[in-house]
Amino acid sequence: MFDVPVIILKNLVILPKQEIKLELNNIVSEKAIKEASLNYKNEILVIAPTDSKEEDPSVEDLPKVGVIAHIRSKLEVEGGIRVKIQGIKRVAINRYYGGSDDILFSEAMYIDIPSLTEEDGNAILRKLIEVLNNYIEKSNSASNDILAFVSNSKDLNRVTDAIASYLPFGINKKLEYMQEINPIKRAKALIRDMQEEIKIAELDAELDDSVDEILIRDQRTFVLKEKMKVIRKELGESTWQEEETARFKETLEKLKIEKRIKEKITREITKYEVMNEASPEISVLRNYIDYVLSLPWNKSTKENANFNIVLKELNESHYGLENIKTRIAEYVAVKNINKNISSPIICLVGPPGVGKTSIAMAIAKSLNRKFYKISVGGLNDSTELIGSRRTYLAASPGKIIQGLVKCGVNNPVILIDEVDKMVKDYKGDPASTLLEILDPVQNKYFVDNYIEEPFNLSNVLFILTANNIENIPSTLIDRIEVIELNSYTIFEKKDIAKKYLLPRIYKDHIIIDNIHFSDALLYFIINSYTKEAGVRDLERVLSSLVRKMAINNIKTINQEKVIKLLGNPKYTTDTLLEKNPGVVNSLAYTTLGGLVTKTEVLEYKGNGNILITGSVGQVMEESIKVIVSFVKSHYKYNLNNVDLHFHFLDATTKKDGPSAGLSIAVALLSMLEKKTIGEDIAFTGEVSLNGSILKVGGLKEKLIGAYNENIKMVYIPKSNFSDLEEIPKEIKESLEIVEVENFDDVYTKFFK
Repeated sequence: MFDVPVIILKNLVILPKQEIKLELNNIVSEKAIKEASLNYKNEILVIAPTDSKEEDPSVEDLPKVGVIAHIRSKLEVEGGIRVKIQGIKRVAINRYYGGSDDILFSEAMYIDIPSLTEEDGNAILRKLIEVLNNYIEKSNSASNDILAFVSNSKDLNRVTDAIASYLPFGINKKLEYMQEINPIKRAKALIRDMQEEIKIAELDAELDDSVDEILIRDQRTFVLKEKMKVIRKELGESTWQEEETARFKETLEKLKIEKRIKEKITREITKYEVMNEASPEISVLRNYIDYVLSLPWNKSTKENANFNIVLKELNESHYGLENIKTRIAEYVAVKNINKNISSPIICLVGPPGVGKTSIAMAIAKSLNRKFYKISVGGLNDSTELIGSRRTYLAASPGKIIQGLVKCGVNNPVILIDEVDKMVKDYKGDPASTLLEILDPVQNKYFVDNYIEEPFNLSNVLFILTANNIENIPSTLIDRIEVIELNSYTIFEKKDIAKKYLLPRIYKDHIIIDNIHFSDALLYFIINSYTKEAGVRDLERVLSSLVRKMAINNIKTINQEKVIKLLGNPKYTTDTLLEKNPGVVNSLAYTTLGGLVTKTEVLEYKGNGNILITGSVGQVMEESIKVIVSFVKSHYKYNLNNVDLHFHFLDATTKKDGPSAGLSIAVALLSMLEKKTIGEDIAFTGEVSLNGSILKVGGLKEKLIGAYNENIKMVYIPKSNFSDLEEIPKEIKESLEIVEVENFDDVYTKFFK
């Protein structure tokens, strides 16, 4: 038994796994929603009174069976609250009782579903799906959206609930399905009810046919128009509508698609053929038929099957990025063995400018596939991906179907850019929508709301990009293969500039006599005029420099000429004043790559208060509190009569994450002991309350950032030892990396 708050919905029944959106303006219902969110793990019991006409039903009139629902989202709006809930499971209600703030509570227990043999379950499931297919075919108001789900599910309990929530039955009938625990009985009831609806639909169709015959006989004008069409055809004349219809039929005849889909399109073309030219719906129907016929149902490009050639082309277009190049070559090699292997779902994670988008384009080119890019940064509307229904004004397919139509093939490379910047709000959850698109099992039956028919996406090679893996929705992480593209070292940037950027710049500017840039000069330009993880800004700087040289007819270049053409250096390596205690270098990992930030601590008379500045997030604020408690406890400093001010330089960069504790502790003790820390030393690591130094992420990016800022010694957690294998050899040779396990090791080194 367990207790749970209750919400009563009149004229609405929710079933397990069904998701609904509600806009509540009832004060008691709003309180129940908030109570469930705060104290009951977002779970609430949803019931519908047996008598929907009763304005104020008594507890005795409430049902003894209900559905526990999960509150997926809620948003307070003017005059009420907007929520999205999803049914979980049926429960038996032992009793109802009143709680605080007029909220109704219940004592309930989950209901065990009666067991059934596999033979019985499969037999009735087949019959149920057969009747459902017949119902959808005969009913004018039913869509076939549910067929993809029921055809792939073997769970009779889930299938019956899904069909019951889908069918347009009245409230009393829905209540019967909700209160029926046995899935066999529920399935039989569904079969009986659908068969009754089928008989009604057939009778309606017969009546419609009779009415049509009468209308045809009585409407002489219509008959004359039909005769005129025949006459125009005999004379070689035709209207634009007739020409369009003929084109549609010819295109459909050539399509090799499923018979059921072909029959549906045929019906739509027939409807278009007889529709009045002045009808406002004719353009909507024409656009729909055009889109369906334009889909590349069976058209694909022949893929490059030689993985050595693929790898060679990728190496010629991009420097480094060995992980993604190898993964694509592996895919091509395995596909030569198994033609039916699913395309990988790859997510490239790395700072801006490291080549995520360009390598995706290069992959498409090397595989001889078409390329299409979709940006989902800031996207909060799921219909942008899966389209809107034809009944809506200005309806259109989603971006996936649009991309396939534009590419004209069913096996392009589709780049879904900035998945870490999608937004989830009351308009929808695009990440959940992407699950169906990216899942290799589900996307074979992908249904766009506009097209309304399943389309196979399994041949598409999806590549996603993101700047920060921590911001990728958790629902997507287990469906994608993450490949990290790290920041470039200064050596890699120099090689990229010489082998890729400068040759491309010379070609774009039609410069025949290539200008020689020495390694030392390139290092100077990189350090003095760029400060980025990638090479995007470097390419802009080199392009500007080459243009200025061409305009001024300069054939050779050196450091003095660079300064004259580009102006004084934009970036210089910041240095800390060695005479200042309480100031240390801290390594940070951001979406822009690894950075060296300055941590400062200052004390003054006070009452033990802590002031924190420098664009700091909640995690780092908590780290500061942990460090202060740790220092008070382990090193017996009296901090009760002073206030502490922690400041993190470069306030334009947002700082958060569990890796700054070590540098904060060193800065605090440096201030307390009045001892300075060398300007060429940096720290990364989190400190626990007992002094343990914990493992951190993004070590490679941080060490590259330390190297670029002329740091000579870096203290890292000992538990990050295995990560050093990924660090470039030049970085490890230039940095003295000290591994520490407990803060006492650092304290002994600097303050004893």
